[in-house]
Amino acid sequence: MHFHVLTLFPEMIEQGMNTSIMGRAIERGYISLKATDIRDYAANKHNKVDDTPYGGGAGMVMQAAPVYGAYEAVKEQIGYRPRVIYLTPQGSTFFTAYGGRILQKEQDLVFLCGHYEGIDERVLEEIVTDYVSIGDYVLTGGELPAMVMMDAISRLVPGVLHNEASAEFESFQGNLLEHPHYSRPEVWHEKRVPEVLLSGHHANIEKWRREQSVIRTAERRPDLLEKADLSAKEKALADRCLAEKKLAFTQEV
Repeated sequence: MHFHVLTLFPEMIEQGMNTSIMGRAIERGYISLKATDIRDYAANKHNKVDDTPYGGGAGMVMQAAPVYGAYEAVKEQIGYRPRVIYLTPQGSTFFTAYGGRILQKEQDLVFLCGHYEGIDERVLEEIVTDYVSIGDYVLTGGELPAMVMMDAISRLVPGVLHNEASAEFESFQGNLLEHPHYSRPEVWHEKRVPEVLLSGHHANIEKWRREQSVIRTAERRPDLLEKADLSAKEKALADRCLAEKKLAFTQEV
């Protein structure tokens, strides 16, 4: 997977992605990253890329021409019209399955990072294929959402994770949150590791982990349970957890 980021702050993207697991994945060639500075395509000596909005209002708007110039440079480099994701709170919410579908279809992926009050609508209409949000909140720019998406998509690329099972069995797998994890020592702050994890009985361990996933999802993300494939016993467990949660909330109020 080849990532291309159109941004006013390429160093932010490069520093954020060239570390830890992502950095090793880039170094080993599993993914690649190219951050293009939109300011390089400004038609003025000060590399100014923003101006006041027509119709008045607060803030500034990124101009169409520099954004389009940066996009055209990437398109010319890769030789075809790429998929372009504009990071915006107005977009559809990103989720891992969406990232997986992108990975199956695309060789190159372009992220457009906005700033100020936004980007001139005309260039968005011209180049953007996807409007995507990472949550219902507003950030100062699109760089952090772009890195979030690149990280999530990269995890699905074969070879990026040292343990391939990590990408398969994690939070949101089957619409359930992941079970709790424990490591050495067996006792820490007078808290013991659950005995089942020390038993060596793999069937019991998997059963416990599945139950914990159901419990955790009911407690923290009950909205996911509607799409989860649960047995009758697991559904009863989830319903019991939800009832206990509701009772605890009522008592607090």
